Amino acid sequence: MRAPRIAVAVVTMGNRPDEVDALLESVAKQDVPPERIVVVGNGCPLPDFARRLSLPGEVTAVELDENLGCPGGRNAALARLREFGDIDVVVDLDDDGLLVDPDVLRRVRDLYAADERLGIVGFRIADDLGETQQRHVPRIGNSDPLRGGYVTGFLGGGHALRMAMLDEVGDWPAEFFFAHEETDLAWRAADAGWRILYAPELLLRHPKTSPARHAIYYRVNARNRVWLARRRLPLALVPVHLGVWVLLTLARNRSGAGLRAWFGGFVEGVREPAGERRPMRWRTVWRLTRLGRPPVV
Repeated sequence: MRAPRIAVAVVTMGNRPDEVDALLESVAKQDVPPERIVVVGNGCPLPDFARRLSLPGEVTAVELDENLGCPGGRNAALARLREFGDIDVVVDLDDDGLLVDPDVLRRVRDLYAADERLGIVGFRIADDLGETQQRHVPRIGNSDPLRGGYVTGFLGGGHALRMAMLDEVGDWPAEFFFAHEETDLAWRAADAGWRILYAPELLLRHPKTSPARHAIYYRVNARNRVWLARRRLPLALVPVHLGVWVLLTLARNRSGAGLRAWFGGFVEGVREPAGERRPMRWRTVWRLTRLGRPPVV
């Protein structure tokens, strides 16, 4: 079997030039170089990477006129890769991440070569001290971040996607802009029979952050949560899923302003069109439950 051809895609808003340079340098040090590197300027111009960095090949720059959000920017990278037509797997990396080990892309290649139904591979994200935040572990509860295996979701900061899977199930939900786009894609992939693997040996170093650092976090988090349920869950599970998350939000959030923004987004998610409705099958619900995360949590 031919070894899968790997591309690396990075989306940036232009506010982290030094971090992007460092990330691309870490890509250049991989012992299996990518076939393509695409950097998307999400509503911003991009520098001439070829003249500034020692990269194994040309960087394809895609400059968007407006910020389309993370999923929209990643779709722009996918569109350009499809124009080339010579990529089997795309590795998405946050623009402030860093590949510490030189064998990450080789390991990704070997994982996909060994399993033709492997659709998504999630990386482990750790800060400068080697700590992985619990929200970055794709399992419920206080799970060991070093325990790999098949899971129900993946991390947006560092992951790999098989292009054939995307051709079958569709690309990122661009209308989400930010929050829960990974779950929407993961549920579609699982429903189509693709496997999702958490591979902690694939390390992306990333600064320790909170999702609430984004001004729009509470509103779009709630809106997209409602859209996700309306789009992907059987009707009987929609109120269960949303009810669980209302209770969790009330239990976790002590900010009055944050709660007001969250419930405002929740109402927006109910009132506004959610996009296509393609609910998962009940056998997918059971499969996700057996993997440790029923789609109501």
